[in-house]
Amino acid sequence: MIVAEPLPDLGDPLPIGATAIQARLAEAAIELFYERGALATTVRDITGACGLTPGALYNHFASKDHLLYLVVRDIHRQVGDQLVPLLATTADSPAAQLTAAVRLLVSHTAGFKKRSRVANREFTLLSGSRRLEITSMRRQMRDRFADIILAGAQQGIFSLVGGDGVAAATMHAATTLTMCVRISESTLETSPLSGTALQDRYAELALRMVGAQSCA
Repeated sequence: MIVAEPLPDLGDPLPIGATAIQARLAEAAIELFYERGALATTVRDITGACGLTPGALYNHFASKDHLLYLVVRDIHRQVGDQLVPLLATTADSPAAQLTAAVRLLVSHTAGFKKRSRVANREFTLLSGSRRLEITSMRRQMRDRFADIILAGAQQGIFSLVGGDGVAAATMHAATTLTMCVRISESTLETSPLSGTALQDRYAELALRMVGAQSCA
């Protein structure tokens, strides 16, 4: 199993650049969005969890939807901002790069499960330009994975279902991303695996999925 270097901390306050009160409101919102979903969470719920009156939220965010958008956007941004330098410092090998990228996503999903669940579930509630922006960020992440997988296929390192073209690489990338960000609650809560072991397991699954010559 290929073991990457320790991953950077992704637990910075949200939204990015937030004031102390904005961060408090955002953390309360994430807890509630995770437990109830954003639709079932009211402004009063969020501010009440912070010991504030409902009007306090509007001093810092335009609306609950605005808060949801900023949280979802910045969770995606934090992961993307960590992935780029991680790949830049990874050995120039598709297998090593895919391993590092998968380990990063699994680290985020397992280590910051509430943030990850909110970002990957509640973004569908956004609309208009906000929804388009998040969709574009998710597509960029998929395309980064697809580029790695395509390079591996073209080098003969990976053997993809459906050939060695862009379409097959994109399909494998989308499947790999879904696998990493949709780790089940039961796995996160009851699995005897450590965080590192869980990263190892998912990295090996990803390599097998792309038909890597060797996962050892």
